[in-house]
Amino acid sequence: MTQSEHTIFYSIEKAIKSYRQFAQKSIIASGFDITIDQGLILNIIHDNPGISQQQIAVRAFKDHASVTRIIENLVSRDILHRDFHKEDRRRFNLSITDLGATLIRQIKPVVNANRKKATKGISPSEIETLKNLLERITDNCK
Repeated sequence: MTQSEHTIFYSIEKAIKSYRQFAQKSIIASGFDITIDQGLILNIIHDNPGISQQQIAVRAFKDHASVTRIIENLVSRDILHRDFHKEDRRRFNLSITDLGATLIRQIKPVVNANRKKATKGISPSEIETLKNLLERITDNCK
């Protein structure tokens, strides 16, 4: 068996972990009190008004309990607003507050700079190739 450190999956995991640590440090250093996962959930809600918590969990690759905890945190900090769904009392309507909208707007340059630094020296065609290869791996695992 191949040592795990020599597999593509180890390299993928290492790259993801390195990026998340780098990006989180950068966000904190820029004065923002938000985690990568909180920002991801916030952006998913921002880009998909009316999305359910179950759909958020699928898009964020998180379990439902983790998404619930993140949403609770964002609601308690007045970044998100939560109301009961009009037709289904088991669901909630989530909306971004003014504070949340300001946060998204202010943190966007930091996120863009993080992504730019992480992909420095990688051409657009290499990025496209990588995306295609990762999609193939994903499809193979279905």
